[in-house]
Amino acid sequence: MNPQLRPLIDLQALDLRMAEIKDSQRKLPVLLEAAQAPLTEIIKQLTDLTALLETATKERRSLEKDIEAHDSQTEKMRTRLSELKTNKEYQAHLFEIEMANKKKGEIEERILVYMEKIEQQQKGITEAHAKKAEAEKQFVGEKARLDAQQAALTAELSELEQKHKEIAAGVEKGLLTRYAKLRASRKDQALAPVRNGICFGCKLQISPQLVAQVKRSDAMLFCSFCGRLLYWEGEPVSDAAISSAAAPRPDDEAGESV
Repeated sequence: MNPQLRPLIDLQALDLRMAEIKDSQRKLPVLLEAAQAPLTEIIKQLTDLTALLETATKERRSLEKDIEAHDSQTEKMRTRLSELKTNKEYQAHLFEIEMANKKKGEIEERILVYMEKIEQQQKGITEAHAKKAEAEKQFVGEKARLDAQQAALTAELSELEQKHKEIAAGVEKGLLTRYAKLRASRKDQALAPVRNGICFGCKLQISPQLVAQVKRSDAMLFCSFCGRLLYWEGEPVSDAAISSAAAPRPDDEAGESV
């Protein structure tokens, strides 16, 4: 293999892994948000139930005050019965007391309705607190796992960046620039291995002559389709085998070399 290819292959392996790490790091906040979603939903439910309970409690207390005011008024009305002069006035006053008692009964029924609501809401709040505790436990565990993953990724990335810097320092500047341009224009893959006559960058069949030239590894060759720098992953091949494989054909297509 051309000695200039090995550091580029190593750089590409580092670049691809670093890209994977950065992609994983970008996804971590989304995963954390997803892990927190059940807890957030339960907290919202708990807040809503608490607000409903407070409203129902206020309504019940307001009605209870109405009952107290009603009882006080009714007692005054009963006291006045002895002061009435005629039977007609007496009967009319009794009717007013009866209507007042009927109204009191309606208020008491409304109080019972609110008491049932309060009981249901208190039960719902108790259940929501239990769910919240479980959701918090699960979220804390998942957050710890994601935090540990973030720390591991950060440490690995730092190590790979240092290795990348060291390897890049030994690559000729012009070649490094070309590698960077190829990488930017070829979805982070500047180099591609040749296997079974196929460029594994674009997955297209290349000519036998170009395959033979890549096997010889005495020049830098580029795929005539995708432009990636080609390299041979297998063992070096003898010149005789290369000459046989590289016998010219009318439809052979040589790749670019430098």
